[in-house]
Amino acid sequence: MPKAKGKSRRQKYSYNLNRKRLYRSARRRAAPRIACSHIRHAWDPTKSVAQNLAEMGLAEDPNKAVPIPKKKLLGMEMESNGREQGKKIVRKPYVVNEMEYEASLPEKKSNTLSRDLIDYVRYMIQNHGENYKEMARDEKNYYQDTPKQIKRKINVYKNFYPEEYKDFIASLKQEKMDVQ
Repeated sequence: MPKAKGKSRRQKYSYNLNRKRLYRSARRRAAPRIACSHIRHAWDPTKSVAQNLAEMGLAEDPNKAVPIPKKKLLGMEMESNGREQGKKIVRKPYVVNEMEYEASLPEKKSNTLSRDLIDYVRYMIQNHGENYKEMARDEKNYYQDTPKQIKRKINVYKNFYPEEYKDFIASLKQEKMDVQ
């Protein structure tokens, strides 16, 4: 089957096309991706990034916002300029206030153990107590954990659920007393 005509030919470069203008307009159309919902709601797409951030009281460039102090040269004190830089008016202070409030809230503990690991640890403790070598030889040790690995898993369980672990040990002692 013959090749399609013109596919193997080199494309001609168009000298009359202004690529700078095309690139600039594409960049201007693309809105910035904003992760924080407070900033997203207060954002004005008609203004520049610097103008939007200045209105919210946020810094565009952290190096300019908090400058690094220059070291004193040969014991001489640096002369301080009498004029202060023009202060910018913060028109949307609620954005910073909401962000500060959100940052001050305590974090929820989201780290938990899987149900399988909890059941595994409880089974091992219930059947073998503190004998880790015996736990390693148990038939339910599917992943062939070594005694140290099993001990580590039990310690993780103890650290994640201390009250639950104490209650579990107390119930085991109660069962032993009932059996005897």
